[in-house]
Amino acid sequence: MREKPPDNNLEAKKYGDPRTFDPDFKGPVVNRSCTDVLCFIIFILFIIGYIILGLIAWVHGDPRRVAYPTDSQGHFCGQKGTPNENKSILFYFNLFSCTSPSVMVNLQCPTTQICVSKCPEKFLTYVETQLLYKNDKTSWTYYSQFCKSPFPKSDRSLSQILMDDDCPAAIFPSKPFLQRCFPDFSTKNGTLTVGNKTMFEDGKGKTRNAGELRAAANRINKILDAKSLGMRLFEDYATTWYWILMGLIIAMLLSWIFLILLRFTAGFLFWVFMSGVVGVIGYGIWHCYKEYNNLRGRQNSHFTIYDIGIQTDISMYLQLRQTWFAFMIILCILEALVILTLIFLRNRIRISIALLKEGSKAIRYVPTTLIYPVLTFTFLSICICYWAVTAVYLATSGLPIYKIIAPAGQCKHENKTCDPEIFNTTEISKACPGAQCIFAFYGGKSVYHQYIPTLQIFNLFVFLWLINFVFALGQCTLAGAFASYYWASKKPEDIPPYPLFTAFGRAIRYHTGSLAFGSLILALIQMFRIVLEYLDKRLKVLRTRECKTCWLSEPGEVGTISRAAAPESQNNISKFLQCCLKCCFWCLEKAVKFLNRNAYVMIAIYGKNFCRSARDAFNLLIRNVLKVAVMDKVTDFVLILGKMLVTGCIGVLAFLLFTERLPILIEGPSLNYYWVPLLTVVIGSYLVAHGFFSVYAMCIDTLFICFCEDLERNDGSTEKPYFIAPTLHGILNKKQLVPQKQKE
Repeated sequence: MREKPPDNNLEAKKYGDPRTFDPDFKGPVVNRSCTDVLCFIIFILFIIGYIILGLIAWVHGDPRRVAYPTDSQGHFCGQKGTPNENKSILFYFNLFSCTSPSVMVNLQCPTTQICVSKCPEKFLTYVETQLLYKNDKTSWTYYSQFCKSPFPKSDRSLSQILMDDDCPAAIFPSKPFLQRCFPDFSTKNGTLTVGNKTMFEDGKGKTRNAGELRAAANRINKILDAKSLGMRLFEDYATTWYWILMGLIIAMLLSWIFLILLRFTAGFLFWVFMSGVVGVIGYGIWHCYKEYNNLRGRQNSHFTIYDIGIQTDISMYLQLRQTWFAFMIILCILEALVILTLIFLRNRIRISIALLKEGSKAIRYVPTTLIYPVLTFTFLSICICYWAVTAVYLATSGLPIYKIIAPAGQCKHENKTCDPEIFNTTEISKACPGAQCIFAFYGGKSVYHQYIPTLQIFNLFVFLWLINFVFALGQCTLAGAFASYYWASKKPEDIPPYPLFTAFGRAIRYHTGSLAFGSLILALIQMFRIVLEYLDKRLKVLRTRECKTCWLSEPGEVGTISRAAAPESQNNISKFLQCCLKCCFWCLEKAVKFLNRNAYVMIAIYGKNFCRSARDAFNLLIRNVLKVAVMDKVTDFVLILGKMLVTGCIGVLAFLLFTERLPILIEGPSLNYYWVPLLTVVIGSYLVAHGFFSVYAMCIDTLFICFCEDLERNDGSTEKPYFIAPTLHGILNKKQLVPQKQKE
């Protein structure tokens, strides 16, 4: 008895029932109801809470705390309306204490810091002012301006002054840098000097050299790198914001031009791109061969990479023939792979070009879709600005918090909070000689101040939720507009009026809850990935501190080293687990984005809730898995090339401008870090290009989903005609169309 063949229909029913013919179906359903109402209510409550959070942060926060340096009492230097209005520079009493190991741990120099109007311009010690006071009172008048408060007479002893911490033991020639007084270093005959001196008194009976002072200044520079980087970045952004805006506008125009060209010459542009890729790789092969040939006979060029070992100077490797030969082999393999890919995937490339042209036709009939990325960009800008401003105001909320800082870093009370008004009268100052009660950060003991870290997490989470919701709203709106185009029997006569605005209104009115549901899932995954990254960074910092503690221990404390070396295997296991988690959640995020994208298409067409739409979209794609494989990623490849073209053009122009290499055409701005606005322009240009090219990508995805539905609903007969264009149907579906009469 012959075995019964498997029933393909039963196999297909595992992934849902195929769509059946419906003569009344004319595209996106008009009569629909609200979906996922519970998630809609939760989403609205979170937005209300987010607005209340912004208002509270605005009341308590003060962004000026980021811009102005702060003295040991927590007062701003140079802030208008305060006693320090004319004192905009921060002065350190004892720079030598900044060489303490605790400096980099606590991000604070354990010495008194006051606001001054100008930096010292000469060497002077407190003892010298006492000796010169009878004959020259001007020296004390000059010196007293660097004390906490001016004194009429220097009649107190040095030990009393140092104990009360009222004046520095000595001052040195300094210059303001980043609103801080730093020693005026210079080099004389190859020797480092301060104010033309190599040796000088520190005011405490010790002779110091310029190298020791330089080491202390370098410590403060590291603190400033950690604490003032944001301020310098802010200065660069303030200088170049209009150039950045202009670069983003040019990127927008280039994206528009590219889309217009793609609409008419999709195939031509693709083959131009591919010819360029093949040509660039071919030029690289020729250049490597030329360098390989030129090095023939040169001294030491026959050495191998193994002979010279690992070198920090990369140019040494470029002087070896083996290096250029390896480059040439790699490029030849890459060139062969590209050419073979183009040959064997030519049918898929033809399908991609056909989809792009069909998408161009859809955009031609619904041209308003090209404007929608501007709306998405506006929504994203509002979300990003609100999040950034709220984060800054939250970070600057609270009252000054003071902590105990010990120069030697061995005080048991270190890092505990303290009161600078009574600190010198407490037992802590006696138990830890030299300890200081210094301003650390802004905080407080109220409920609001205690929950500021939690509020920052809430701020970040709602920001991620809103960002994903904006993308979801755009995808659902565009899907509704392009679905209206696809299911129109006669194009453009049967296309509904204003399809984009109609789809946008339907998405907002009926499906805000469903879009919020999908974006919530993505936000939770992204939040978990951010937590993993944060934990990874914290663990690295803790391991570094343990290592430093190990080496800073006393010579007899061998146990510290053994304890630090013991958990090395555990660290490797934790690193492996972290990498696995990161990889898994990265894959999960990509999969959820793919499912959400197709679910939004089904929501736009049928108006069902998120879970049912996601299930229907998944089942539809599984039932047409071969057609999904045909689409694959070739279309995305074409769009990625366009993004690279736009980003590359803007990036090159921005690099030439910000590095001041276009003095003939235009003078570039003077910056602290030219790469800050450069990266901003490059990333911003890519995001702008991504926004515009996502219109095409969403168009093609929507047309493909509709095409799969079309094949299930209809059979190409006169009673059940296909809605897809005949040319694209001939490429995607090889089935021969048979009239209904012949079938009977």
